[in-house]
Amino acid sequence: MPEPIDVVEALLFASDVPVEADRIREVLDLSSADEARALVGGLRERYAARDSALEIVEAGGGYRMLTRPEVAPWLVRLARSRTRARLSRPALETLAIVAYRQPASRPDIDAIRGVNSEGVLDNLMEKRMVRIAGRKEAPGRPFLYETTREFLVAFGLRDLGDLPQVEGELAVPDAVVVAPTDGDASQQDPGAGGADEPARG
Repeated sequence: MPEPIDVVEALLFASDVPVEADRIREVLDLSSADEARALVGGLRERYAARDSALEIVEAGGGYRMLTRPEVAPWLVRLARSRTRARLSRPALETLAIVAYRQPASRPDIDAIRGVNSEGVLDNLMEKRMVRIAGRKEAPGRPFLYETTREFLVAFGLRDLGDLPQVEGELAVPDAVVVAPTDGDASQQDPGAGGADEPARG
């Protein structure tokens, strides 16, 4: 019969998303979330004692098993040996606007960027970086977008409070001119569809 700490290790290893203390409590039938946190703490100490290449970090409201920064150079070599996609510049730009202004509507995002962001937003939704949070009480009732837990995980943030502070505000211009959504390809975002750029090796 495995020890509870070994089960926690297996849960973190098998999960591709952060595992919350409450979920660990539920799976192991523990008396409290604090008991689950104590098990995670014990696992962290175990890894530290044997100088493991792995570590347990807090991200997106839960715990994840990750590799230590010291082994990053070898992981980069591994990544370079295969084709790998990353977020395009238009996608990162749009994601930043959503992150700092959320919930943000597409007309507002378009106004800040100066181009049609429909394709990029669709791509970010496919990657589960953003989601629809509702509709704005404005003409046409456009969708409102917000970031997801996957966004927090991807950028190593515990919550939105960990976002880097920026000076000023991402303001929507007074005269909003939104690029056409269909016919005029010249006004479409250069990263239409949020097409990923291949990683440079």
